[in-house]
Amino acid sequence: MALFDLKEVQEIKNLEFLAKQVVEGFIVGMHKSPFHGFSVEFAEHRLYNPGESTKNIDWKVYARTDKLFTKRYDEETNLRCHLILDCSSSMYYPAKEKIINKFNFSVLAAAGLIELFRKQRDAAGLALFSDSVKVLTQAKSNSVHINRLYHEMESMLNDDTLQKPTQAANCLHSIAEQLHKRSLVIIFSDMMQHQNQDELFAALQHLKHNKHEVILFHVVDRKHEIDFEFDNRPYLFVDMETGAEVKLHANEVKAKYKSHMEAFEKALQLKCAQYKIDFVPADINKPFNQVLTPYLLKRTKMR
Repeated sequence: MALFDLKEVQEIKNLEFLAKQVVEGFIVGMHKSPFHGFSVEFAEHRLYNPGESTKNIDWKVYARTDKLFTKRYDEETNLRCHLILDCSSSMYYPAKEKIINKFNFSVLAAAGLIELFRKQRDAAGLALFSDSVKVLTQAKSNSVHINRLYHEMESMLNDDTLQKPTQAANCLHSIAEQLHKRSLVIIFSDMMQHQNQDELFAALQHLKHNKHEVILFHVVDRKHEIDFEFDNRPYLFVDMETGAEVKLHANEVKAKYKSHMEAFEKALQLKCAQYKIDFVPADINKPFNQVLTPYLLKRTKMR
């Protein structure tokens, strides 16, 4: 089941509000909340050593024992996360008259992650790319910056211009050069481009430089884009990025098309495994916990 009614996505009026709905529904569905916020948790007492700062002395224990003890804490370190969203024309499939497409799915999933970052007081940055890098921000946690991230994503939601091509490899190389080291990098993309696959894989490898942790959410409409489940009749297929058109009977090409797409997905999975990138299939017809849960698992591993 979805975490909320996907009809609300059709006209996103308040992205922040919808993101909170996603996160609240996700938390309610878990047995134990994993959200503790940025804090220092008490670990143990130890004897005070002369010359140390007195700020952590436990005066209540001193009143009872007449001995000086200091409190030791386990400090939670905040995380720096960069969200990278593909906003090329192929990401606006299916057409906007449908309830949800790949890009607004990615935006809402990313917004949900931002709400998780807020709860943890983590820093978030945003990159948007198609044929070039459209937006690239630093990772910050203040409310003004977070509101800017929402604004940038909301602005791009309505920019469903056709024939906006993908230069994923070039853009990912450019973004990788500018990211702060030791960050968590989360990518939302269908990874569909006309460039050589080796160039795309090299760009993914580049993102692993500077000790980044990387999660790739491979955003697809699995029913149509991978399994090619169309009715047995003629169709006019239009390439959203080039405008190229082809008329054909769906069943005549289904087997070959499906074989090609499955091979590409498998190659992408293998390369991600080779580069130690977490590859997560993200089907837009499934609920958002397929995105939120892998993030939490990755965060747990990073602590």
